[in-house]
Amino acid sequence: MSRIGKKPVVVPAGVTAKVDGQLVTVKGAKGQLEFLVPDEVSVAQEDNAIKVDPRGDTKRARALWGTARARVNNIVIGVTKGFEKKLEITGVGYRAAVQGKNLQLALGYSHDVNFPIPAGLTIVTPKPTEITISGIDKQQVGQTAAEIRALRGPEPYKGKGVKYVDEFIFRKEGKKK
Repeated sequence: MSRIGKKPVVVPAGVTAKVDGQLVTVKGAKGQLEFLVPDEVSVAQEDNAIKVDPRGDTKRARALWGTARARVNNIVIGVTKGFEKKLEITGVGYRAAVQGKNLQLALGYSHDVNFPIPAGLTIVTPKPTEITISGIDKQQVGQTAAEIRALRGPEPYKGKGVKYVDEFIFRKEGKKK
């Protein structure tokens, strides 16, 4: 039994949700998102809530039950509040700047890295060593943050690279002579 799947997703005031077969469409102040629920899971709208239930007792249906409920909840949160990820750049000469529709990163390579900003996301650099990614789609925000981090991940000796603000980097001690 999925503990997450049992809870209905409450639709707040000012948000309109529509269930059309397996397609859940949610409109809010920040925009509109939709999610196609897998066939193993049924979805229904009751008053101001969306209820997700498994269609059978198969392992796949039970696995997708909680996942589908979480995805529906994320699109409701996305159109009301939105999502945000913050990255931090550490290293001498490492910096970031938004130029047009690109994020220009100097990460210690022989050339600057130009990262195209995906549609639907907003990337700002309040300081040259901070990057803030925000948008309404949680998956897209997280994926973009992971791609930027992968350009120069943090290394364990000096801590140089791109990391999440709340991430802890386990530091190693260098070789002793």
